[in-house]
Amino acid sequence: MLNHLLGMPQSASEHGFLIDHMLEVCHWFMLALFVGWSTFFVFTLFRFHESRNPRADYHGVKTKASTHIEFMVVLIEAVLLLGFALPLWAKRVTQFPKDADAQVVKVTGQQFTWIFHYAGPDGIFGKQDLNLISTSNDVGMDPKDPAGKDDIVARNELHLLVNKPVILEIGSKDVIHSLSLQAMFIGQDAIPGTITPIWFKPIRTGQYEIICGQLCGLGHYGMRAMMFVDSPEDYAAWLKDNAPAGAPPAPQKP
Repeated sequence: MLNHLLGMPQSASEHGFLIDHMLEVCHWFMLALFVGWSTFFVFTLFRFHESRNPRADYHGVKTKASTHIEFMVVLIEAVLLLGFALPLWAKRVTQFPKDADAQVVKVTGQQFTWIFHYAGPDGIFGKQDLNLISTSNDVGMDPKDPAGKDDIVARNELHLLVNKPVILEIGSKDVIHSLSLQAMFIGQDAIPGTITPIWFKPIRTGQYEIICGQLCGLGHYGMRAMMFVDSPEDYAAWLKDNAPAGAPPAPQKP
């Protein structure tokens, strides 16, 4: 595929092949434009060279061929936008899975790190208070709330379950950041004072890089994290290994 020849990563999300297909069409279209306009440019250099046209022609082009070509370019771009891009975008923002059917992770951008907050084995997030945020309490967890005893807060390490929808609730502590999940073909700005959710479904286990896609300060270049798409067994083992001290045991499946 042309995309892979251009160095684009292989998609690891369920919806990624649709974006990959749209970009493939765009790349072929741009290649056709490049070849066409380059050929026309070379032709004009030859056809209208001074040796063949010693006297200038002030009447210009007498046909409407260029108008028709420009119209076709606009038409194809409209098809790409209305037929591919907008439907893909609409599904990402209007067809969210239910929280009960998805893995929900709270994501916070902070110069120059990513903080990931997991609900823990009980699936319930503990209460948070902005006034409790400190160097030892990244997300302001309320120590008096029993629901937060098993919550896991990790820096620069996002663990997801394969073949399960994921909802990321994204915010920021300081400036605008941008969570860029290139392997999942999705991303979202992290804006102070705003929680913006995105969702996708990982379909391929592995380890992938997360970067900040928005210039956010002098340390922007180092604001990176790792995303692990785990099997159910590996994810359960990670939860167990990272459970806070004193957290209640994970509920057993009947």
